[in-house]
Amino acid sequence: CTQVLGPAGVAAVQVSPPQEHLVLPTAPWWQRYQPVSYSIDRSRSGTRAEFVAMLDACKRAGVAIYVDAVINHMTAGAGTGSSGTAYTKYAYPGLYTAADFRPSCSILDYQSARQVQDCELLGLADLRTDVPAVQEKIAEYLIALHRLGVAGFRIDAAKHIPPVELDAIVARVNRAATAEGRTPPYVFGEVIDYGSEAVRVGDYMGLGYASGGVGDITEFKYRGIGNKFLNVNGEKVADLSRFTPTQWGLLPSDKAVVFVENHDTQRSDGVSYREPELLRLAYVWLLGYPYGYPSIMSSYAFDRSSTSGRDRGPPSDGGGNTTPVTCVSRMEQATLNTWVCEHRDAIIVRMINFRKAMAGSDANRPWDNGGNAVAFSRGDRGFVAINREATALSALIPTALAPGRYCDGLTGVRSGATCTGLEVVVDAQGRAQIELSARRALVLDRVTRQ
Repeated sequence: CTQVLGPAGVAAVQVSPPQEHLVLPTAPWWQRYQPVSYSIDRSRSGTRAEFVAMLDACKRAGVAIYVDAVINHMTAGAGTGSSGTAYTKYAYPGLYTAADFRPSCSILDYQSARQVQDCELLGLADLRTDVPAVQEKIAEYLIALHRLGVAGFRIDAAKHIPPVELDAIVARVNRAATAEGRTPPYVFGEVIDYGSEAVRVGDYMGLGYASGGVGDITEFKYRGIGNKFLNVNGEKVADLSRFTPTQWGLLPSDKAVVFVENHDTQRSDGVSYREPELLRLAYVWLLGYPYGYPSIMSSYAFDRSSTSGRDRGPPSDGGGNTTPVTCVSRMEQATLNTWVCEHRDAIIVRMINFRKAMAGSDANRPWDNGGNAVAFSRGDRGFVAINREATALSALIPTALAPGRYCDGLTGVRSGATCTGLEVVVDAQGRAQIELSARRALVLDRVTRQ
């Protein structure tokens, strides 16, 4: 937060679930998603004191913290948690007993909303979020985090909680914040909806609003932009020049949290650090185009060709505790058990700055070459060009920019009459002569015009 994110203008960081969690000898990534208690005294990331110190440091840097909140379920078995709590699947000392869980059943049909929302996800003990006493315990956990300085929550597995029940929990949190003179937290629900299941993103559109809060939804369909850069099944980057949220069946822009990849999807498919040039281009689109609230995945290297590889947790010590982060200098250098830290990539950092500079401007003058190159203007203030082709791009492209000489914001800076990177001339008709190497992008901002 202090050295990178604050200076880059990042609004917030989503962190892993901080509560006491399941502990397994292999320390898989998903053990954080099986809560044992709502204590934050000890997780594999550290202690309560370290968590609070992070909150304080990030707040001073102007960066908010959003916690990944696992409130749909507890664990799928028995053992001892990261803070030493002994538990069984339906018994968590001082927290929940068997009466607090729904009757055991499996999700066999995702066309059945009842099964999706009332049965056990992957065998995890499903909490009775319809019971006020359970709602209160969940809300108390979120309220306690908010009091510490947590600014928002990602609601994990939100689609497995009936909307009215989830809204009742969020309302308790919002009312407590208002009563104590705090702004209610920002909340967004994880609702995986590719358009073919019974539970839809639209079911959660009003999350938190009645109680004075703000609630958004994850828009998983938008991650399909990654397939354009991978050229999956004949898809190509030029397809993006005809992008509209309505055509893709997406949420309104002001309700959607969007991403190229997240901690779940990067384990199955899609563009990732393994194709660094393509991932950078995908982020140029994600951050350059004015749709949604963009999220950047920052990860570690693992092998997704096997189940054990996909399950691998972050770099850790012999006890499964996450080790301090040491980032590779470039994504290309990532090897197994190293921190990739995509958020530190120079292109991505510069695109964050570009997005902030373009806030409030629309996308216009779409252009494509029919293949894997695309461009568009941002109001009359900026311009984005992306060349995913295997060869250089040379094209005269219409823009909404005023005539002049512009300095590419991804490769250089303007210092008086000098541009330290690629310089682009926009003629009297607003056309830019673009000379762009293979698998490269550029952005122009009117503040660099000479």
